[in-house]
Amino acid sequence: MSYYISTTFKGTFDEAIQKTTEELKKEGFGVLTEIDVKDTLKKKLDIDFKKYRILGACNPNMAHKALTTEDKIGTMLPCNVIVEEHEDGTVEVSAVDPLASMQVVENSDLKSIAKQVTSMLTKVIQSI
Repeated sequence: MSYYISTTFKGTFDEAIQKTTEELKKEGFGVLTEIDVKDTLKKKLDIDFKKYRILGACNPNMAHKALTTEDKIGTMLPCNVIVEEHEDGTVEVSAVDPLASMQVVENSDLKSIAKQVTSMLTKVIQSI
């Protein structure tokens, strides 16, 4: 089982960030954190890296359901979505598959919630 959902975006890196954020919002997700990996690696290690941004997305309703079902699930939140530009200029958008990542937790109620979130993130990725 793959641990992520992915698509290729036809446009620029910055356009992909904007479109991804818009599509997440349509499904009730907000972006809580944004990590510019390229910038961070340059500042901390003086390493040149490709354009790579991690968006920490959260749907408050689904997060609340998950946290009240399994209180330590916060260790696996928020749902990370990445936008990366490959050497050939293509831009890929990928989201974690919550169902795959939460398989280690033995809680059938949580799996039901993870299925819902996976469906929502799949819709986001397919809309990009």
